[in-house]
Amino acid sequence: MLIQSSLDETTEPWGVKVERVEVKDVRLPVQLQRAMATEAEAAREARAKVIAAEGEQKASKALKEAADVISESSLAIQLRYLQTLTQIASEKNSTIVFPIPLDIISSVVKKSITHKKIPALTANY
Repeated sequence: MLIQSSLDETTEPWGVKVERVEVKDVRLPVQLQRAMATEAEAAREARAKVIAAEGEQKASKALKEAADVISESSLAIQLRYLQTLTQIASEKNSTIVFPIPLDIISSVVKKSITHKKIPALTANY
């Protein structure tokens, strides 16, 4: 309304009422253009970070739900394991690493120690 009051103040003595003004060309100083561009870029980066964080949150929720479903059944875990091996094999990698649970390894080592009567290694602290 500042522009309106300024126009009214100037044109009223002549009996003219300005209803509408159209701006055709605006020239901004280069420094102001740079400042506006920097501000716009910062706003875009902030929105991108928010979108990325929301995506991470959705992905983590989906992973948690999948883990809950898989943890309900040991068969589901084995099927997922086989599916992962299939994916690795389809990529034509020459080396496949088979992870073995530590409880299986420890039971094999215990049986080996028991049957062969190999003394267990102990550390002195």
